[in-house]
Amino acid sequence: MTTEEMVVDVSQDWVLACDGQQGFMQAPCTVSDSLDCSARCRQIRALGGDCYSFIPLKSDQLALVVGDASGKGLAAALMIANVQSSLRTAALFTGNDLGALLKAVNHQAYSSSLANRYATLFYGVFDNAKRTLRYINAGHNPPVVLRRDGSVEWLETSGAPVGMFPDSIYKEKVVELEAGDLAIAYTDGVVEATNQNGEEWGVQGLLKTDIYGAQRSQNAGDLVNLIFHSMDDFSQGHQTDDATLAVVRVV
Repeated sequence: MTTEEMVVDVSQDWVLACDGQQGFMQAPCTVSDSLDCSARCRQIRALGGDCYSFIPLKSDQLALVVGDASGKGLAAALMIANVQSSLRTAALFTGNDLGALLKAVNHQAYSSSLANRYATLFYGVFDNAKRTLRYINAGHNPPVVLRRDGSVEWLETSGAPVGMFPDSIYKEKVVELEAGDLAIAYTDGVVEATNQNGEEWGVQGLLKTDIYGAQRSQNAGDLVNLIFHSMDDFSQGHQTDDATLAVVRVV
């Protein structure tokens, strides 16, 4: 280093970036008399590629976003921040057309991201009046709807991850909901938690905990905590990927 070169301290910028990312992921205390919501994102680094958001919409609707950018650390954090910002902006112009919304987000992600960067994304809209969940799953782990009667429905993929292809098409799907039903969205860091033998907790571990917790948890926050505790018991607290979980209970 020459005497003319300057050492730049970016530690404060890093702190602000971390605070900004966490600010995007605050579960609302109350969003509706008909929905009980909670979520948690636990990253392995200060910045990560997972995200969740609860976005109040018009006509007593609530949007749930859960996403996971490829890679880890700063690059993944920048990618998922781009996706989150694009979602909020595109939602102002696409109205209730979820297909158009995800197409716009995908175009922005593909145009502005580095090669081989993409994000899986689940975007769902809960309509309290109609008791429905309209959703698009862009290559994300299938969320689960756990019915009050014990039946299970998986919300399968209906399009490619955003940013992967320039002209992806996204198909909206819809499920009916009733009081007592649970919708649980998660990233792969949850189900890919491994124990000392290299075995994954898997969707069956998650589902078993969901069924157990649905009967014993008083609210969505309790269920989120129970799922993380069960995952940690299985893996003995060894986490190798960002882990995000969001729970919405129909009241």
